[in-house]
Amino acid sequence: MIKRTIRHLMTLAVMAALISCAHTSNNAKVVNNIEEFNQAVTNLKPGDKIVMANGVWSDVELRFSGVGTKEQPIVLTAETAGKVIISGRSNLAFSGEFIEISDLVFKNGHTPTGEVISFRTSIEDLANNSRVTNVVIDDFSNPLRKLADLWVAMYGKNNRFDHNTLVNKRNRGVTMAVRMNTEASRNNNHVIEYNYFGPRQVLGSNGGETLRIGTSHFARDVSATLVQYNYLDRTNGEHEIISNKSGGNTFLNNVFFETQGTLTMRHGHYTTVENNYFLGNRKPNTGGIRIINENQTVKNNYMYGLTGHRFRGALVIMNGVPNSPPNRYDPVVDAIMNNNIVIDSDYIQLCAGADEERSQPPTGSQLQNNIILGKDNLDPFTLYDDVSGISFAGNYLNEEVSTPIKSGFTSTPYEVTVNEHGLRVPSQELLDKIGFGEVKLPVTKEEVGASYYPKTDALIAFQSGKTTTVKAGTDTLLDALANSSAGDVLVLENGGQYLLTKFAEIHHPVSIVAKDGDKPVILSQKPHFIVIENGGALELENLWFDGAESPDYKGNSVISTSGTSMNINYSLFVRNIKVTDLNVNGYFDFLKANASTFADTIEIVDSEMSNISGSILVLNKETDDLGVYSVENLTLRGNTFTNVKGEVATVYRGGFDESTFGPIVTVADNTFTNTGKGSTHRSGASLYFHGVQKLNISNSTWDKSAPLKLYLTNGDPITVIDNVVMKDTGKIEANNDGYKASKVVYQ
Repeated sequence: MIKRTIRHLMTLAVMAALISCAHTSNNAKVVNNIEEFNQAVTNLKPGDKIVMANGVWSDVELRFSGVGTKEQPIVLTAETAGKVIISGRSNLAFSGEFIEISDLVFKNGHTPTGEVISFRTSIEDLANNSRVTNVVIDDFSNPLRKLADLWVAMYGKNNRFDHNTLVNKRNRGVTMAVRMNTEASRNNNHVIEYNYFGPRQVLGSNGGETLRIGTSHFARDVSATLVQYNYLDRTNGEHEIISNKSGGNTFLNNVFFETQGTLTMRHGHYTTVENNYFLGNRKPNTGGIRIINENQTVKNNYMYGLTGHRFRGALVIMNGVPNSPPNRYDPVVDAIMNNNIVIDSDYIQLCAGADEERSQPPTGSQLQNNIILGKDNLDPFTLYDDVSGISFAGNYLNEEVSTPIKSGFTSTPYEVTVNEHGLRVPSQELLDKIGFGEVKLPVTKEEVGASYYPKTDALIAFQSGKTTTVKAGTDTLLDALANSSAGDVLVLENGGQYLLTKFAEIHHPVSIVAKDGDKPVILSQKPHFIVIENGGALELENLWFDGAESPDYKGNSVISTSGTSMNINYSLFVRNIKVTDLNVNGYFDFLKANASTFADTIEIVDSEMSNISGSILVLNKETDDLGVYSVENLTLRGNTFTNVKGEVATVYRGGFDESTFGPIVTVADNTFTNTGKGSTHRSGASLYFHGVQKLNISNSTWDKSAPLKLYLTNGDPITVIDNVVMKDTGKIEANNDGYKASKVVYQ
């Protein structure tokens, strides 16, 4: 630790000297457009400085190359930090020696290639001894959700990426990657520090990592990258928030705030993970550290309020594949998971992933001198295989907690207080016993990222804007939507009738509600009443949708998502809604979610829906079987569904990918009468769930309906069915018996 601190201080001193040299250079040249830029960057010399004039630079592909020196780097910067906005189809590639890039903002566009900022200009021409600092990339996302790109690709050796802000990546692809494609980019000694990795929405598929170092092709090669003093804020793309895929890397003094996933040592040996803070705050799917491979060291880390299960637990040690190929799972050998603090976190998973392929348990490993205190799950340890290859000693558990491990644990009272730094801590006596030291964040949110760029959330809450009363009539609701802003509330007249002659397009979060009393009736002359477009989100309350005016088409719906790719997740909340007579033709659905659209949350509660020729929720359009799906969290609660010919809900997640958490589905307190029995209904189910990762069905009744059908896939799905009644309804059908059912009554 002392050596690393000295190294860090020396690095700061050297870089400060470089900044001083660069900004006192007399060789500065201001450029106003891409033509002047291209002319200025020819034949760059040590000490040269190119200054981009303030303003918007649209559709520019910047290429910057030269050979500076340690004392006189070549600099590319903004006239004023944060005032040069690079937009449209644009990117930046640079190469050479001692290059410094600073103060630019990438916004309102996307890269035309595979990388936004690249530390190379060709396969052979790489950047070495160079730096990117005080740069912002904000929602510079390809509009095609499934099209992958990288925001930052580090190549070469001895480069530094510091004090940058990367937020709101919305399409597939790693936010930042250390690339090791050639020998010239291995053993690189890069430093990634003091960056703000801001919110990243759930991707709903693999390919949503925030930081990846290496790939499976270079699993046995050394990167030697240092990742320190970064703040990762709700970076929820997939369950590998950081994917370590090379050897010799160090993760030191980073903060993970409410991140839905883990720091995963997916490939590579000799990784060090030390003094990182994981603050889950009891948010869903928040995770800690996952160990795979040999000679991994995890020590002096702090974890609070982590709820993730199995691969996403607070502390996870995996099973491996004997004689594993590089792209699978090297067995855990000589791993250390010592001197960590785990407070109010639910799961510690040992030998996780054990199956016919991953059959080799850890060997020569330690889990020692850890403090594990919690009251939310009193059985936090799950053992999936033989743990005799892990040495347990000096660990502390609170008295209420049980463990299947016979030795190495001492019971202690649950004594947790909030210290002066706002963190939940055990007693000082326990801290002294494991030698942890002061419990304090190593870096704060204010200390990281670009100095000029605010850390504000892009998500706008429902009912945070103005409230407008909408008169009944033809297209009055359309006019109100056209004049609305994000967060607005549109209040319809009780008992009024609202006819739509055009699609009601939703482009931002908006609430359409009525006060308690007679529900206003909404009718439409278009195939879809409402279309949620990119950026849209919808809240509906105390309304009545009726199909009396709908056109005689097959495939109508009340709500549809955009027919083109949506790279911004939407939400749909439906409360106390009445839906009637969607039966002018076949397959008239309530919600139809198209492919390449994704919902963070869909909730239907306390609603009545009847006489429907199609389905209530069509969430099965992602059929590539690559682990992609349409909704993260789905809730059906307190509803009555009557005479629905299709499924009330069909949710599909195909394939065998293990990189995501969802879908997560709750079905509770519902009544299903004559549902799922239409003559053209293909699945023959009232509810069909394929590949759902967490499913809870409870306190519900089926009457004269098609059966509930389940298709359980990999990922150790949790499926619980409790206290349900099936009257004149077929038995539950499933492809295997991997679900728990209790109090299921057939009448």
